Amino acid sequence: MSSNPPNPSKPPSPSAPPNPLRSTRLWITLGIILLANIIITNVLLAPAQPTTVTLPYDVFKQQVTAGNVISVTTTGDAITGVTKTPVNETKTGVTATHFTTQRPSFADDGLEPLLEQHGVTINAKPENPPPPFWETLLLSFGPTLLIVFGVLYLFRRIGNASGAGGLLGSFGQSRARLYNPETPGTTFADVAGIDEVKQELQELVDFLREPQKYQRLGGMVPKGVLLIGPPGTGKTLLARAVAGEAKVPFFSQSASEFVEAIVGVGASRVRDLFMKARQAAPAIIFIDELDAIGRSRSAGLRIGGNDEQEQTLNQILTEMDGFEPGKGVIVLAATNRADVLDQALLRPGRFDRRVTLQPPDRRGRTAILKIHAAKVPLGPDVDLDQIAGATPGLVGADLANLVNEAALGAARKGETVVSATDFFEAIDRILLGTERHLMLSPSDRERIAYHESGHALLGLLVPGADPVRKVTIIPHGGALGVTVQSPIGDRFNYGEDYLRARIIGALGGRAAEQLVYNNVSTGAANDLQQVTQIAHEMVVRWGMSPKIGPLAFAEDSGSGLGMVRPYSEATASEVDMEVKRIADECFADAMRLLTEHRSQLDSLARAVLKDDSLDEEQILAATGIQRQTPAGGGENGATQAAASVSAKAP
Repeated sequence: MSSNPPNPSKPPSPSAPPNPLRSTRLWITLGIILLANIIITNVLLAPAQPTTVTLPYDVFKQQVTAGNVISVTTTGDAITGVTKTPVNETKTGVTATHFTTQRPSFADDGLEPLLEQHGVTINAKPENPPPPFWETLLLSFGPTLLIVFGVLYLFRRIGNASGAGGLLGSFGQSRARLYNPETPGTTFADVAGIDEVKQELQELVDFLREPQKYQRLGGMVPKGVLLIGPPGTGKTLLARAVAGEAKVPFFSQSASEFVEAIVGVGASRVRDLFMKARQAAPAIIFIDELDAIGRSRSAGLRIGGNDEQEQTLNQILTEMDGFEPGKGVIVLAATNRADVLDQALLRPGRFDRRVTLQPPDRRGRTAILKIHAAKVPLGPDVDLDQIAGATPGLVGADLANLVNEAALGAARKGETVVSATDFFEAIDRILLGTERHLMLSPSDRERIAYHESGHALLGLLVPGADPVRKVTIIPHGGALGVTVQSPIGDRFNYGEDYLRARIIGALGGRAAEQLVYNNVSTGAANDLQQVTQIAHEMVVRWGMSPKIGPLAFAEDSGSGLGMVRPYSEATASEVDMEVKRIADECFADAMRLLTEHRSQLDSLARAVLKDDSLDEEQILAATGIQRQTPAGGGENGATQAAASVSAKAP
C-alpha cells in the first residue's frame, strides 16, 4: 500500500499544542509525590509515642493513694495518666510512667475526691469529639463533586465521540461495522454452490471497480440488491464476498439495531449510516434481516414500536430514493421473508433487483464441502462427491457444520485424519440426532423393529420411492427408531405418484403395527405429521384432488394478522374430506403390500432386532428384494435425507 506524497503547495496544518493534563507521566509523578509525602509525614516525622502500660482499676487507685499519680485524663470511662515513678504491668512485666485503665460501670463516685485529696491534676476529653473541618467539608461536598465531575467527564467523552451532537447525538449514530477493504476476509473464492448468483453479483463488483464502463453508455447500476433465500444459504457470506472482491468499504448492520424505544432514533441512525457511506464512496451498505423493519405498513395492527419502525422504514425509503447517480453506494439486504416486505422497498429505484438463493444441488454441495474441508486432513477413503450425494437439502451452513462435526468426531477417537466413517457418523448425528442409550424392554424393541421394518419394506416395494439407506432401532434424539431414505439425485419437481409413495412409506410403521399386533401405539406421531402435511399440500396447493379441482387454496400468513383462509366453510369441509381420502387410500395400499409380503416383514424385523442397525446392502439381503432405480430420481429442498423418523417417545 503506497502512501500519498506531501502536497508542496499546501502548508502542513499546525498541530494542536499538547494538553499537559492528558500526560500520563505527569499523573504518575504526582501520585509518587503524594505517596512519598504520606509516608514521610505519618511514618518518618511522626512524634514518638511514649511507652504505656495497662493497669487494673484497683492498682490505679492504690497508686493514687500512694501519691504516685501526677495527672489523669478521662474520655468516658477510659482513664490515662502519668506517674512520678514507673509502674510495672503484671502480665508483660513492662514498666513505664504512662498508663491507661478502664473505670468499671459499677464503680462508686468516690474517685474524684480521692484524686483531689492527693493533688492529682484532672483533665477530660469529649467521648465523641467533632471531626476536623476538612473531614466535614469532604463528607458534605465530596459525593456531590464526584457526581458532577463524573457527569462532566461522560459528557466530554461522548461529545468527542459524537461531534457536535453530544450525548443526545450519540443515540442517533449508526452502529454499523466497517470492514477494512484493504484486507478482505471473504472473496468469491470462499463462496461455492451458487455460481449463477455469483455471476449476477459480479456486475456490482465491476461497477464499483470501473463505474465509467457503465456510465459512458448511460447505464446505472441497481441501487439496491435484495438477497432472498432460506437460512444458511450464504446471503451474508455472499454480501461480504462482494465487498471483498470490489475492495471497497463495507458497512454491515442488522436491521434490528436501527430500532430503539425512543421514537426517531432509528431514522437518525439510518441517516448517519448513509452519510458515512457517501463520504466513503464507492461503498457497500449491507442490512441483514431486512424484514425486521421492512414489514408491510398495510399489514394491519402491529403491536409495539409501530411509530419507530415506520419512521425507520420511511427514512430508508427516502435515503435510497435520494441517491445521486454516480455516487457509487450500493445497498445489499438479506431476508428469508420477502413475502412480508413493504412494496415500496421492492419497487424500481430501491431494491430493484432480487437475487434468490436456493439450496445447492449435488455439484454445488461438493464444491462447498471442498471449501470447508480444505483445512481438514482427509483420509484416503473420503469421497466428497459421495458425501454430497448423501446430504440432499442441506445448505452451506449445514455442510460447514457437517465438516466440523466429522473433525470433532475424529479428534475424540484420537485419529490423525478424518475418515469417511467420521463423515457418515456426522451425517447421522445431524439428521437423526445424538444417539441415546435407553434400556428398552424386549416387547418395545420388537414393536419398534416392526415399525421401522414397515417403513423400510414399503420403501423397497413402492415404485418411485426414495432408496432406503439405513434402518436402526437405536434411539437418536427424540426418536426411538429411524428409517433413512435419501434420493439418488436432485429433484425440483414432484409427481403425484412420488408424493403418494412418500405418504405410503410414512404410514408403513403404523400399518406394520396394525398388521402384527392388531393395535397401534404413539410411535407414529412424526409420521402422521408428514402424512397430513403432504396430503394437505396436494389438495390446497398443487391441485391434485379431482373433487377440489385445479385450484390453489393455500393459506397466506404474510399479512401479519395470522393465518388467513381464502375459501368458505363448505370448501374447507371438502378439503378435509379429500385430505382424509388420500391418507386412507395410502394406508390401505400400505396394509395390502405388507400383508402380501408378511414373510419379508418378519425377516427384516428379526434382522433389525439382531443387529440393531442395518445398511442398504443388509436390508436387501434380509428381504431378498433386488435394488430398484427410482423413477423420479431424487428430491431437494422441502424434504431431506431423513425421510422417516419414527417411533417417537410419547
